[in-house]
Amino acid sequence: MNEEKKNPYHKEYGIFSNISYIVRMMLKRYKEFAYLVPLGMICEPMMQYLWNFMSKFVIDCVTRGESLQKLVGLMVFFSLLQIVSTMVNTYYNSGVNWRFIDTRMMLLAEKNDKVMSIGYHYLEDSEVMDCYQKAGNAASGNDEGVEGLARYFVQFLKNISVVIIGLFIVGSMNPWIMTGMTLLAGINFLISDKANKYTKKNIWDPLATWWRKDHYMRYTTSDFGAAKDVRMFDIRGWLVQKYALLKEVRFKAQKRNAKIWLAVSISSNIFWAISQGAVYAWLVYSVVGGEVTIGNFTLYLTSAGIFFQYVSRLLQNVSDMLARSRQVDDFRSFMDFAGGGEEEGKILPACDRYEFTFDRVCFQYPGAEKYALKNLSLTLSHGERLAVVGLNGAGKSTFIKLLLRLYEPTEGRILLNGIDVKEYSKKSYYHIFAPVFQDVELFAFPLAENVSMKEPENTDRENAKRCLQDAGFGKKLIELEKGVDTEVLKVLYDDGVDFSGGEKQKLALARALYKDAPIVILDEPTAALDALAESKLYQDFDRLIGEKSAVYISHRLSSTQFCDHVAMFKDGEMVEYGTHQELIGQDGAYAEMFRIQAQYYVENPQEVAEHE
Repeated sequence: MNEEKKNPYHKEYGIFSNISYIVRMMLKRYKEFAYLVPLGMICEPMMQYLWNFMSKFVIDCVTRGESLQKLVGLMVFFSLLQIVSTMVNTYYNSGVNWRFIDTRMMLLAEKNDKVMSIGYHYLEDSEVMDCYQKAGNAASGNDEGVEGLARYFVQFLKNISVVIIGLFIVGSMNPWIMTGMTLLAGINFLISDKANKYTKKNIWDPLATWWRKDHYMRYTTSDFGAAKDVRMFDIRGWLVQKYALLKEVRFKAQKRNAKIWLAVSISSNIFWAISQGAVYAWLVYSVVGGEVTIGNFTLYLTSAGIFFQYVSRLLQNVSDMLARSRQVDDFRSFMDFAGGGEEEGKILPACDRYEFTFDRVCFQYPGAEKYALKNLSLTLSHGERLAVVGLNGAGKSTFIKLLLRLYEPTEGRILLNGIDVKEYSKKSYYHIFAPVFQDVELFAFPLAENVSMKEPENTDRENAKRCLQDAGFGKKLIELEKGVDTEVLKVLYDDGVDFSGGEKQKLALARALYKDAPIVILDEPTAALDALAESKLYQDFDRLIGEKSAVYISHRLSSTQFCDHVAMFKDGEMVEYGTHQELIGQDGAYAEMFRIQAQYYVENPQEVAEHE
C-alpha cells in the first residue's frame, strides 16, 4: 500500500509535474530566470573544456615546431575567451543564487499563510500537522525540497550541456569506452537513487513527528513564559534529560543514514577508478602505437575525466531531483489540502439583526469516544445577553468554538437568521464577532496595533487609546512613556514591554471594543482577576457594548444577574436554561452553584437567602 492510500493528506505528483510546478514558481517570482538559466548552460561547458583544448593546441604547436608568434597568439586568444567566460559565469552565479533563496521564501510565506487559513480543528489533527511539518521541512533549506529541486533541475540542464560536448570529444576517441563509462555511471545512479528512496521512506519521513516534538522542546526550554516554572520547580535537569532522549532518536536515524551513504560513496569511487583506469590504459596504448598525438592524449584524458564526472553528476542530479521531488510532494500536498478554507462560501451580508439558533447540535472531537456537546437547542436573539456557566469541562468553550465556527457540528445545524451558517464563508462570518479568549496572545507589534489588530496605516491610534481606557487599562497606559506606540514583547525590540495576566486580559477587552462587531464573546477572559473585580469589569464592559449581543462564558457567576438568560452546562449538555431568578427558583444545579459562590458577589452573606 503506497503512502497516498495510507495517508489521505499525501499526494504523489511525479517528477515532471513537480519540475513544472517549480519552474512556474521561479518564473512567477523572477522572469529573469528565463535568460539566466540558458546563460548558465552556455557557460558551464566552456568553463570545463576550454583549457583542455588550449592544452591540446599548445602541445600540438610545440610538437609540430610552430612559430612562437602563433603560440603566443593562441594563448592570448584562449586567455581572453577564458576571461569573458569567467565574467559571464560570475554574473550568472551572482544572479541565480539569491533568486533561488527568495523563491523559497515566497513559497514559505505561502505555506505560513495556508496554515493560518485552514480550519481551526485541523490544528489538532496529528496527521494534518505532520503534513504541515513535512511541508515545512521541504522549504527549510537551500538544498532541500522546493529550492533543492529548483537548484538541481538548473544544474541538470547545465550538466546536460557538458555531457553533450563530452559525447563528441570522448566518442571521437573511442565509442566503446564512452559507452562503458556511461554504463558505470548509470549503475552508480541506480544505487544512489535506491538509497535516496530508502532513506526518505524509512529514516526521514518517520521523523515528521520528531520534528514537532523537537520544536516544542526547543521552544519550551527558551520560552520566557515557562522560565519561572523551570526555575522554581528546578526541572532543568528533567527537561535536559527528556531533550537528550529525544535527540537520541535523531542521532540513531542520522547514524543509520550515514552508514548507507558511506557504502554508496565507496561504490561511486570504485566505479570512477575503473573508468579512469580504462581510459588511461587505452590512451597509453594508442600513443605508443602512434594512433593518438600527445595533444590529443591530453585532451582525451582530461575530457574523459570530466565526461565521467558529469555523466555521474547528471545521473546523480536525476536521483537528487527524484529525492527533492518527493519532498515537493509533501509541500504541494499541504498546499493543495482544502482544509476548509476561509474563503469558501458566499459573503455574509450586513444585517440589522443577528439571531443564532442551535438546532439539535452535537459535537465530538476527532478520535474522542464521547460527545463534547450533545443535543444542544438554543436561540441567541439579537441584542441579548447570554451567560453560559458550568464547571470546567462542561462544554462551554466547545459551544463558543461552534458558534464562532472554529469547529463545525458533528450533527445538527447552526442557523443565522434562519440560514445554515455553513453557507457563508468563514472569513466574512468572523467579521461579525468580537471575541475575548481566556488565553490572550500578544504580538510583537506596537500597543495600538495590538488593539486594532490591523496594519499601522489602518490603525486609529486615538480610538485604540480610548478603547484601552474604557477596558480599564488607562492607569497602565499613563505609566508607559511611549503610550500606544509602546512596543509589545522583547522579541523585536529591546525596549519592548510585557504585561501581567490581568493587563493582558484588559488589552483583549480593548480589542473587542475596537473591533466594534455586533456580537461580543467573552470566553472566561477575566480568570486572572478576583471575583469582585471580575464582576465590576463585566458590568462596566456590558454598559460599553450598548445594544450589541453578548455571550459571557464563565465557571463563575459574575455575569449572570445582568444577563437576559443563563445557560447551565454539565457534562456536555445544557441542563438548565432561563433567567437568573427562574433558575434560582428551580433550585437545581445552577442554584447550588450560586449558593456556593454568592459570598463573593454580595456584601452581606445574608443576602443569599433573599436571592433564593
